[in-house]
Amino acid sequence: MQALANEASILYEPEAFGLPAARDVIARSHNVVRDRVILTASTSEAYSWLFKLLCDPGDEVLIPRPSYPLFDYLAALESVNVRHYGLFYDHGWFIDFHTLEQAIGERTRALVLVNPNNPTGHFIKHHEMARLREFGLPIVSDEVFRDYRIAPSPESLLSLQGEQDTLTFTLNGLSKTVGLPQMKLAWMVAGGPPAELNQALERLEIIADTYLSVGTPVQCAVESLLAARETVQSQIMSRMRKNLNVLRSSGLPALDVEAGWYAIARLEEGAELQLLEKENVLVQPGYFYDFDNPAFAVISLLTPPADFEEGIRRIVRSQHG
Repeated sequence: MQALANEASILYEPEAFGLPAARDVIARSHNVVRDRVILTASTSEAYSWLFKLLCDPGDEVLIPRPSYPLFDYLAALESVNVRHYGLFYDHGWFIDFHTLEQAIGERTRALVLVNPNNPTGHFIKHHEMARLREFGLPIVSDEVFRDYRIAPSPESLLSLQGEQDTLTFTLNGLSKTVGLPQMKLAWMVAGGPPAELNQALERLEIIADTYLSVGTPVQCAVESLLAARETVQSQIMSRMRKNLNVLRSSGLPALDVEAGWYAIARLEEGAELQLLEKENVLVQPGYFYDFDNPAFAVISLLTPPADFEEGIRRIVRSQHG
């Protein structure tokens, strides 16, 4: 909290992409140059700006399914239409390229990736990225859970921020990196062919300068806040691993997970309401995230371990009762 008392916080010196000192901090943490870093108040705002940049009203963006159910709202607020492409599970999650090809139309303007995906917890694979480049679409890669790696496969592509062949925007922020969503600071790292990238940044600067939404105090404090990353993330990872071990040893069928804060388990169809009503246990039904299989349930690995263990015990009792 002391970092927020920096005297520089009372100065108003607006910069479209954020204060240079704050962008330098983010650039160093991602090993990129400052000119490729754009600060926003949240990743949701970053999506909003990118939909403005890449789309006209009525244009389309491609969104994975299953995934977090926020994208449809963000796109609708920009008068942009969503087309979904599928993910399938086969000892790990993969892109269903047949559905992706079917979803691409004349008005498709961008491809959204969530890497690692929320809630499936899988990374994009290198061979998938090679194929995605062939479509020639700008890519928006949401990487807010990137630091929470549980067991990525050797083929996993852990970040797209070094992408040079395709116009790419990778998203991250304090919300997940340091567990501080209330500080309202996120960022994009832009990459791609120089001419295309420079044109995009020029246009994005107009959008950013119109809003100037990022507060000065949090920009001045960002270096101190990011310094807490290792402490915060180690605590979260420790809790997640304990809970995941409890889930895996419970006998409940759970899918493989590479990263993130969630696990996917197979329960009897409609079990979520019974668990809530009879066992006082809350899990999220898979249809919240557009899972095709109604037997999938999403379980938070952030639950305090004692509560998590008791919750899993009650789920097992309910499933076998």
